[in-house]
Amino acid sequence: NWCCPPGRRVQSSRLGPTPPRLLTEEEYRLQGEEETRKALAELRSFCQSPEFSAWTTVSRIQSPKRFADFVGGASHVTPDEVFVHEREFGLESLFIDEQLFEEDDEEEEEEDVNDSFAG
Repeated sequence: NWCCPPGRRVQSSRLGPTPPRLLTEEEYRLQGEEETRKALAELRSFCQSPEFSAWTTVSRIQSPKRFADFVGGASHVTPDEVFVHEREFGLESLFIDEQLFEEDDEEEEEEDVNDSFAG
């Protein structure tokens, strides 16, 4: 009680719980990578366990060799898939997005100027 005055305790209980701290983009990216690594390791482990029906699974998937390579430790994505992802979501896509937003901003400014002359 000596470290927290009674009035302060009442005030904080009225405000409710404090919202969680939001992650930075870098923390979000790192957490995503770590959780993906954990989930892939868990999936590999399950696929190697006795209760996993390999034949049933292999008969249902399009690329059994790729699946077998994954279970054996290979990457879950191909170099081509990485390239496409980087093109769509990497730095190159950010540059393209910036250009698109700049064009949109310019068009909006032109519309605003035209509206002011029309009025």
